[in-house]
Amino acid sequence: MLSSSWWCEQAWLWPGRVADRVRLDVTDGTFTAITEESEAGDAHRLAGFVLPGLANTHSHAFHRALRGRSHQGGGSFWSWRETMYAVAARLDPDSYLALARAVYAEMALAGITCVGEFHYLHHGPGGTPYNEPNVMQTALAEAAAAAGIRITLLDTCYLTGGIGAPLDDVQRRFSDGDADRWAERALSRAGGPHVRLGFAAHSVRAVPADQLATVAAMRPQDPMHVHVSEQPAENAACLAAYGRTPAALLVEHHVLRHGATAVHATHLSDSDIDLLGDRGIDVCFCPTTERDLADGIGPAKRLNQAGCGISVGSDGHAVIDLFEEVRALEMHERLATGERGRFDPEALLDMALTQGHWALGWAGAGQLRVGAPADLVAIGLDSVRTAGGADPAATAVFAATAADVTDVVVGGHPVVRESVHLRVPDVGHALSEAIGALYG
Repeated sequence: MLSSSWWCEQAWLWPGRVADRVRLDVTDGTFTAITEESEAGDAHRLAGFVLPGLANTHSHAFHRALRGRSHQGGGSFWSWRETMYAVAARLDPDSYLALARAVYAEMALAGITCVGEFHYLHHGPGGTPYNEPNVMQTALAEAAAAAGIRITLLDTCYLTGGIGAPLDDVQRRFSDGDADRWAERALSRAGGPHVRLGFAAHSVRAVPADQLATVAAMRPQDPMHVHVSEQPAENAACLAAYGRTPAALLVEHHVLRHGATAVHATHLSDSDIDLLGDRGIDVCFCPTTERDLADGIGPAKRLNQAGCGISVGSDGHAVIDLFEEVRALEMHERLATGERGRFDPEALLDMALTQGHWALGWAGAGQLRVGAPADLVAIGLDSVRTAGGADPAATAVFAATAADVTDVVVGGHPVVRESVHLRVPDVGHALSEAIGALYG
């Protein structure tokens, strides 16, 4: 048995309260005892405010290579997509491993201990399968292990270039030809101690209605995710082809079912909101990406009131900062409604903690309680952003950034200490090298 102990000045104990001078005892990667108002003794000390690990529900790791490169000339989601496809065309297993390792290390520095990778870059150029059909996902799993974080690999079905439209040259890398062949390959994957397996339909644009039943039939105990109504053009095309909205089509074919996650859900009708809420479907918002791509502001509060759990993701990685994601969710609500306090700090923290882990198949993680995985994130309360706040939870949500994360522990093992990644010591250099290699 491997044991360790950690002592926190202040900690966010389950189900959501600040406690002082907390000792956390860990055995084999799990919290075995939590003692408040304790002395540090021989425990490792964590200053500031300590949270459980953050969960990044929605990621496309290779999109990180677009940061600072896709803003010239304006445009829209659709013009940005062409730039993204150009990057996808350049990747192979080795370059993807190098890039993803650096991206996941950046996430660890931001306090993210678990990521959901919405993965559709399956094959080689022109759609030619690799000798090992899941080698690109193997690279992602290895990258997460190297960066010291957990990962849920959401193997994504992607079959068409739009409703009724053929795949273009780059999109052929994403496709298995039909849903049956996708399912056969996706079910051949192996997990691991730091890996959960899940499934996804890319969108109603990329999976025809007559293929959705195969997607829906995948293992019901595993996470199921799908992009939903990210763009008005998606809704218009779906209504024209099928006579119903994307949400209604996906519910009808049981891809969106209780516990599944709809990503973005930006442009929903009133009936869509009721439909998702009535069925207990979760929603992942990605506010920094949605505003970067001019997607719009989704109805987060209305969905939550209807019965949907809410989580957040960094998606295209315009920034990697879950404090900014949950803060933006509230701020966007304020801009859309003219009201403050749409979500309280406790609810916003829960989105990045418990709700995110639930959506990724790590139920019970994201909580400081006995029996939970021993993941810890320490936030400094003495930076120019956080100093002087009376309530550490509100300070974390409304003032802190990823730069305020000082220490990260995953499964009882230190990954970040004093703002330095212990396994990837120079993350900035690693990112520059991996991205520079893609652009030659």
